[in-house]
Amino acid sequence: MQIPRDAVLLRIFIGENDKYDHRPLYEAIVLKARELHLAGATVLRGPMGFGHSSRLHTAKILRLSEDLPLIVEIVDSEEKINELLTALNGMMQSGLITLEKVQVLQYGLPSAQP
Repeated sequence: MQIPRDAVLLRIFIGENDKYDHRPLYEAIVLKARELHLAGATVLRGPMGFGHSSRLHTAKILRLSEDLPLIVEIVDSEEKINELLTALNGMMQSGLITLEKVQVLQYGLPSAQP
């Protein structure tokens, strides 16, 4: 699988407690990306954050949160990202989605040097 040099970075900001079809939303997003044959997906868990409600979510010991912030990052062609965005419309109730144009310098193992 190849990613074009000029690609798109999709970032999806959600909460750990967000659900879709009785499973964690982040899991549903990653599985949908895999089903659509996107190049890959990474879920990052944040120790602290807040969103549109301004409610603080933190992993501090004295104030454990069960709804920490998550970011799902996916890089692929604009066409494939747009296909996933169409699917996300029916999956997400809230959250933030951003897109950035990026240059892919390497994907997978580097080619063998002669």
